[in-house]
Amino acid sequence: MYTETKIHMRFLFIALCLSISTLSFAQPGYNLQFKITGLKDTIVYLGHFYGEATYIKDTAQVNSEGAFSFQGKNTLRQGVYFLVLGKNKQFDLVMGSDQHFAMATDRKEYYMNMVVTGDEDNRLFFENMMFNMERHKEAEPFIKIIQDSTLAEDKKKEAREAYSRINDKVVKYQKELIVRHPTTLTARIIKSNQSVAIPEPPKKVDGTIDSTFQLRWYREHFFDNMDLADDAFLQMPKPIYRDKINEYLDKLYSQHPDSLTGGVEKIVTMAKKNQETYKYAVWTCMLKYQQPEIMGLDEVFVNLYDKYFATGEMNYWVNDKMKTNLKEHADRLRKSLVGKTAPNLIMQDSNFKPRSMYDIKNKYTILFIFDPDCGHCKTETPKLVSLYNQKKFDLEVYAVSADTSMAKMKDYIKQMNMRWITVNGPRTYVGPYQDLYDAQTTPSLYVLDTKKKIIGKKIPADKLDEFLTHYEKFQKEKAAGEKARATPKS
Repeated sequence: MYTETKIHMRFLFIALCLSISTLSFAQPGYNLQFKITGLKDTIVYLGHFYGEATYIKDTAQVNSEGAFSFQGKNTLRQGVYFLVLGKNKQFDLVMGSDQHFAMATDRKEYYMNMVVTGDEDNRLFFENMMFNMERHKEAEPFIKIIQDSTLAEDKKKEAREAYSRINDKVVKYQKELIVRHPTTLTARIIKSNQSVAIPEPPKKVDGTIDSTFQLRWYREHFFDNMDLADDAFLQMPKPIYRDKINEYLDKLYSQHPDSLTGGVEKIVTMAKKNQETYKYAVWTCMLKYQQPEIMGLDEVFVNLYDKYFATGEMNYWVNDKMKTNLKEHADRLRKSLVGKTAPNLIMQDSNFKPRSMYDIKNKYTILFIFDPDCGHCKTETPKLVSLYNQKKFDLEVYAVSADTSMAKMKDYIKQMNMRWITVNGPRTYVGPYQDLYDAQTTPSLYVLDTKKKIIGKKIPADKLDEFLTHYEKFQKEKAAGEKARATPKS
C-alpha cells in the first residue's frame, strides 16, 4: 500500500513539473529586450504594418548603454514589426509564436551585426536576409551584362548561366528553410512568395487536351502556399494579402459580376476561419469593386453588401454609421447597374415644362448629369455636343443640371450650344436623381437602349463613339449567331 501511494505521488510530481515546464515555454504576453550600440538616451517605438498602413504599438526609453525593452501582458499579433527612431524606420523584425527574446546589434549596420537570442524565427529572418544580400551582390555584375542593350545575345550566355546558378542557390536555400522550419513566420513568408507549379493538362477520352484543366486547377490551388486564415499576412511591409486577392480575381476569372462574385466567395470561405482575415478579405473586395475601373463590376459590390453586410455577417466589427453608408451606396448602385432598366426622370426644362426621359423614342438615350460650375463638365460637354451634332447614331441626350439655378442652366445651354433636352435636376417630379443613380460626382453619363435598359455608364464623352460602334457590332454578331442556331439543319 505504501509503495503504490509512493508511485502515485511520484507520477503526480512529474505531471506537475511538466505542467510548470509547459507554462514556462508558452509564456503569455511579450518581452522584447534590445541592446543597440551607438544608440542612447532617446525614445524608440515598436511599429507594425497593417494592410497598406503603419501603426505604433509600443514605446520604450533607451538608456545610456543603448538598452531598452518592450513589454506587454497580451500576445502581439504575428507579423513583421519595425523599430522607429524619430520619424524614421530603423529595421524590420518578425513577431512569431515566441515573443520573449533579445536582440543585440550596432547602429552602424543593423542587419549585418544582428545577434538574436531566444527566438529561432528572427534568427532565420536575419540569416535569410543576409544570404539574399550576399547573393544579390554576387549577381550584380551578371545582371549588368544581361541588361546591357549594346551586347549581342550570344555575349550574354555565360552571364545568364552564372545568374541562373546563383538563383538556384537561393531557391535551394529557401526550400531547405521551409522544410526544416515550416511553422516559423519566416518560412511562411518565403513560401507565400513562391509560385504554385501548375501540372500539365491531361488528355480527354477522345485524345484531345483538356484546355480548361490548368485554369481550373490553378483556381483551386492558387493559395496553396499562403493560408488566407493566417492574419500574420495582414502585417507585412508589402500588402501581400491584398495583392494576392487582386491577382487571383483579375487573372483567373472573367471580368463579369457573376464570375467574380463566385471568386470572392472562394476567397472568403478560406479566410473565414479567422475573424480578422475574414473581415479584411471581405472589406478588401468591397473596396475593390466600390468604384471599379471596368464598367459594370460595381454589381459585385452590391452582391457583397447583400451577402456580408445586409445579413449582419459583419456586425462583429462594423459600426452603424458604416453600415448606413454602405447601404446607401449599394442601394444607389443597384438601381443603376448595367443591364437594369433605368429609373425614369421627370424634371422641368428651361421653359418650366416637365420633360420625361421615358418619352424619348430614339435608339439610344444619353443621360448626362452635369453642374454648370464644374470644370470637368465644361471639358466633357463640348465633346458630347460634337458627337450629337454628327448624327452618326440615332440618339438623344437628356441632360440634367445639378444646380438649382435656372439662370445658370440657361446660360450653360447657350454657352455650350446644347440643342438636346436639358432639365433642372432639383425641379423634379420623381425625387432626387442622386437617389436613383450613382451620380455623386459630375459629370456622370449613362447610355440607355431603346427600352431604357442601361448598356453603359461612366463613359468619357470622347469614348462614346467607340463604345456605341462596338456595341452595335456585338449586337449584330449576337443576332446572327441566334439566327444560325434557330435555323434547322438540312
